[in-house]
Amino acid sequence: MLILATVFAAGSFLASTFLAPTRPTAAKLAPYECGIVPEYEPAERFPVKFYLVAMVFIVFDIELVFLYPWAVIFRRLELFGLVEMGVFLLAIVVAFAYVLSVGALDWGPARKLSEFAGAPIQRTSTWPGAPGGPGMSPDDNKTKEAA
Repeated sequence: MLILATVFAAGSFLASTFLAPTRPTAAKLAPYECGIVPEYEPAERFPVKFYLVAMVFIVFDIELVFLYPWAVIFRRLELFGLVEMGVFLLAIVVAFAYVLSVGALDWGPARKLSEFAGAPIQRTSTWPGAPGGPGMSPDDNKTKEAA
């Protein structure tokens, strides 16, 4: 079967190479963009977060593909099947935790706005040794105020 698949793939590539017409034009050599000729270069590339989210969805799809047959024959697998699925789900959860930790699921300005709104404003003096300034502890401030 492996030999047959290899011969079929190689034959398909060879047939398309030798039988396909080769008349290159400017339109054929242009990058494909949904049939629309690009008028300008994009301002920036897709962020890596886009690809991380896509990979997370693929990982969860694969998880479901393995989870349904496992659930059907769970009773026959007994403890071995439970441990194997536990290891598999642990790997999935670790990957998901990594994606969450790098912020791949945080989109747009909403996160930045919430971080800004939730942070208290701290006002300190720029002079070292000033009350409330850098290098001073709260006890030092009380001592200076008393003096």
